[in-house]
Amino acid sequence: MKVYERIIQLFEAEGVNTLFGIPDPNFVHLFVEAEKRGWQVIAPHHELSVGFMAEAYWRMTGKPALCIATLGPGIANAAGAMMCAKVENSPVIFLGGQRARVTEQRVRRGRIQFVKQMPLFENAVKYSASIEYADQTDEIIRNALRVAQSGTPGPVYIEYPAHVIQQDLNLPAPLPPQAYRLVEPGADAAMVAKAVQLIKAAAHPILLVGHAVHCTRAGEKVRKLAELMACPVIQTSGGTSFIKGLEDRTFPYGFSQAAIEAVVKSDLCVAIGTELGEPVHYGKWRHWAANEANRKWVYIELDPTAIGVNRPVDVPLVGDLRTVVPQLTEALKDSPRKPSADLQGWIESDKKRLAQLAESAPNLSGRMHTARWAVEATKAFPKDGIMVRDGGATVIFQWTYNQAKPHDVIWNQNFGHLGTGLPYAIGASVADGKKRPVLFLTSDSAFLFHVGELETAARLNLPLVTVVGVDNQWGLEVGVYKRTFGHGKTSEPGVHWSKAVRFDKIAEGFGCKGMYVEKGEDLAPAINEAFASGKPTVIHVPIDPVANHGGIENKDMPSYDEFRTWYAEGTQ
Repeated sequence: MKVYERIIQLFEAEGVNTLFGIPDPNFVHLFVEAEKRGWQVIAPHHELSVGFMAEAYWRMTGKPALCIATLGPGIANAAGAMMCAKVENSPVIFLGGQRARVTEQRVRRGRIQFVKQMPLFENAVKYSASIEYADQTDEIIRNALRVAQSGTPGPVYIEYPAHVIQQDLNLPAPLPPQAYRLVEPGADAAMVAKAVQLIKAAAHPILLVGHAVHCTRAGEKVRKLAELMACPVIQTSGGTSFIKGLEDRTFPYGFSQAAIEAVVKSDLCVAIGTELGEPVHYGKWRHWAANEANRKWVYIELDPTAIGVNRPVDVPLVGDLRTVVPQLTEALKDSPRKPSADLQGWIESDKKRLAQLAESAPNLSGRMHTARWAVEATKAFPKDGIMVRDGGATVIFQWTYNQAKPHDVIWNQNFGHLGTGLPYAIGASVADGKKRPVLFLTSDSAFLFHVGELETAARLNLPLVTVVGVDNQWGLEVGVYKRTFGHGKTSEPGVHWSKAVRFDKIAEGFGCKGMYVEKGEDLAPAINEAFASGKPTVIHVPIDPVANHGGIENKDMPSYDEFRTWYAEGTQ
């Protein structure tokens, strides 16, 4: 076999059968071979999109994702996605081409499409290596897969010089994953027993559920534990995918009064799949501070070096949450807790919160208020759908006004990279097999980053509806200028742009369906019509620019002050 055939076999052994990349000459043989073997080969228009699509694939499957970029400018384009994957803890394997090593060793200038790539990327990935000899293929690919999925997950970079990819190998079938790496390790039994003692003794336990629960597809396992604990489930801002069966008792940290009350009153927190970072105030200040002295912590974490870094922990359970959560469930199955006396009250108060927000979202006579945009769009969210978010100010409005409780939500929470949304939506739909409807909520500035990928959505005929809130400005940045310098006291250089842009017309040019909606009451019917059409659709919604950046005194964006507390060191 050739080296490129062996690379494909090694990924197949891990259950990977999808690759994202632009079919450049460096990789033509690999692409053709993958397609012959029944792989999905997804070719978008920009390598940065390639990386984001691969990351969404991981989030929807729990499997490492493969993306490919050619040498020089191709892999340079993908570098931003490497950084996102590192901060978002996504095990994306970036496979990059390179010119033959004889080119690198020659004492010459002016070499085309050449730069030493590995030193540029080594700090943006967990592991970086080059396949210098054909017989290194197995060990390097396996080590990349091992490192990407061990400890805190993250991206890796592998390159091969052009003279290696078509060399011959004579090897047996690839090893299964469990033969060369630790697969889903469990926690120490004695520590599990200590955790169970704390759970049984607690009067007011909570589960703090983070991003990794969604990405590892562990929702059902966490549901069983939550039912035995009969307690509230507090979502981190990164873990916004609701677990089926727990929708009513799940409250978003910081944005729900029920969540705040449950946190303040808790005497035990079982934290699952979260770094306990800035968005949850490290688990020790703001909402946590009042009852800190009386609260115990059980922390399920794959990376032992993360234990105790952001806050002290009473019982660390080191292992893969897909294994550790069932260990806890098994130990608790004969002694389920009775529901907290406050739980039903919190459920009712959170229902009232959502209803009141839907009722109170302003209706403007001109352009739509962003709060109304978020309410009407999320009211129309398909029950079995996938939700994707992107943008700045529009996302903050969604935190507050979202009326849906989707089981899959994808957005770039940790790194805050604008423009990820459309590639994420495409990658998620590909990973899902194009079965479930995808609702993508974004703003104009973010959408323009990768608007060319509408052609990819149209070519793949994805069940994707995009709702674009259009204020013709970088809305969050306008608000920062005004809060910094005072309203009307300074210009906002570079944050406004042409009102002539019509995203519905752009969509039609790419082969998608385009719609234009001005009134709040028309938005949900438009979304329903778009999904019924069977075509990828873009709905252009003009939103009020003043309301979108928070209004004159920032009263239109009720979650902004909470958002600012995330910057724990006072960077704002």
